[in-house]
Amino acid sequence: MSGSAVLLQFLNGLAGASSLFLVAAGLSLIFGVSRIVNFAHGSLYMLGMYLAVSLSGTLGFWLSVPLAAALVAAAGLVIETTLLRRIYKAPELLQLLATFALVLIIRDAALWAWGPEDRLGPRAPGLAGAVAIAGRQFPQYDLLLICLGPAVFIALYLLLSRTRWGTRVRAASQDREMAAALGVNERRLFTAVFALGALLAGFGGASAIPREPASLQIDLAVMSDAFVVVVVGGLGSIPGAFLAALLIGEVKAFCIGLGYSELTLAIEFIVMAVVLVFRPWGLLGRPLAETRGPGTLQPPLPAPSFLLLGGLAVLLAIVPVFAGPYTIVLLTDILVFALFAASLHLLMGPGGMPSFGHAAYFGLGAYTAGLLLLRAHLPMELSLALAPLAAALGALVFGWFCVQLSGVYLAMLTLAFAQIAWSVAFQWDRLTGGSNGLIGVWPAPWLSSKQAYYYLTLVLCLGAVALLWRLIDSPFGYALRAGRDSPLRAAAIGIDVRAQQWAAFGIAGLFAGVAGALYAFSKGSISPETLSVPRSVDGLVMVLLGGVQTLSGPLWGAALFTWLEDSLSRGVEYWRAAIGAVILVLVIAFPRGIFK
Repeated sequence: MSGSAVLLQFLNGLAGASSLFLVAAGLSLIFGVSRIVNFAHGSLYMLGMYLAVSLSGTLGFWLSVPLAAALVAAAGLVIETTLLRRIYKAPELLQLLATFALVLIIRDAALWAWGPEDRLGPRAPGLAGAVAIAGRQFPQYDLLLICLGPAVFIALYLLLSRTRWGTRVRAASQDREMAAALGVNERRLFTAVFALGALLAGFGGASAIPREPASLQIDLAVMSDAFVVVVVGGLGSIPGAFLAALLIGEVKAFCIGLGYSELTLAIEFIVMAVVLVFRPWGLLGRPLAETRGPGTLQPPLPAPSFLLLGGLAVLLAIVPVFAGPYTIVLLTDILVFALFAASLHLLMGPGGMPSFGHAAYFGLGAYTAGLLLLRAHLPMELSLALAPLAAALGALVFGWFCVQLSGVYLAMLTLAFAQIAWSVAFQWDRLTGGSNGLIGVWPAPWLSSKQAYYYLTLVLCLGAVALLWRLIDSPFGYALRAGRDSPLRAAAIGIDVRAQQWAAFGIAGLFAGVAGALYAFSKGSISPETLSVPRSVDGLVMVLLGGVQTLSGPLWGAALFTWLEDSLSRGVEYWRAAIGAVILVLVIAFPRGIFK
């Protein structure tokens, strides 16, 4: 790689880093004060892009960018005052669920307003060309972006360090209770901070339209990038976000420059995983202030009701006698996702370990079953039996690193590993089929009918749920809850908290792998979507809808979410928004889950 090529890749990295920082700064600011993990931040970025593209046709590019950012800030103000203000005292994961509902609503609102096609923005007037640098051409607009990121960083630094409002923000980010006791108006402060974060997200999106088109899929992609930058830099640290954006921007640029473009889908998550392993609070972050363990506010889990589970099994066994083929397929899906949600609940409920990447084990089970059947030519029955072991092995490998962390950092490390697994499945064409996935993953002849496969799924899924419930009510489950509620006291009485949590990861991965393998044979094909972030989010939604502090809640949450998604997607044009609206109503009405 020549010197001029190195210089250009370095400049490309700086331009990418500026774009990353613009969107991550607002997310870091919001989390630092309100402690809300705002899943809708990428949606605000997307909204800024669409607004800028629309406004540029009449106002021109230079006026459309600040105006689009201001409109997104106004939208953020409305979101904070009408929704988030109602749930600040709800559990943090329920707040995350509410912001995910906003993702669905905003995406369908953009679909209604601008249609499904990507929208191309104009080039920046006066900066549409290129300049010669070291004998090579470099876009003029990227030079502006290189200057824009540091300028926003300096402006935020001065705002937070040299103004009275900034002092209040810093005080609230360090100790909200003490800041409130000293007279800081929390409501106004939270509203202003959220509006500023939305402004930065909208500005980042609007300023990106000369480089990429506005699309409906960009929200979750940007959300993932922003989370990575914020976590690598340290939650709530603006300087940390700036440093992390520089690091990730340069690493991605040089991966492309050195010919490793296939790494770009996973490299930022690899960087995050490495940073969190060696610096658990990020580059410039600090441990989150917690006077008690993450589970101390959670009531005890009720005793498992095997009578309820048995009655449910009998009822579900009778249903195919009266139901048609479509209902049987839907019930098969519900059973599979009920087991998936129950396996995630083992981590989140008794374990107190939020996971944003549980679909990794679901996907590992699905892909292993398909590969054993299609590549190794093993019988379907043996493939189904061995696939969960691969998922458990993956969970043990990932979990060994994850249990060294806690809270949001643990959740984000699970997301990093899941995204790495997804990128492998997406790009390893010779083994996994790449983006096309695997087809022809059909069950054995004796299970070829939908009804026969349904009964197999019923027995395995409800049997696995019964085993999970028995495990939670065993000495292992009680030791796991002790480590969740008071790690120091649990360690003092001889419980190896990390070992218990690591074992929980392996067990949860095993049962998620069972669900994934059953899902693969029920659909006859597998795609990288089975390991994707949206699939992990679906699992979170199922558990949180039903209630983390119940055993049966995740099962009902999975049934409700799967039924809603199926029914609304067939009967409602903007079904994602409808699901989001239902979730918002349920979160506000039942802040601890429907079946608490």
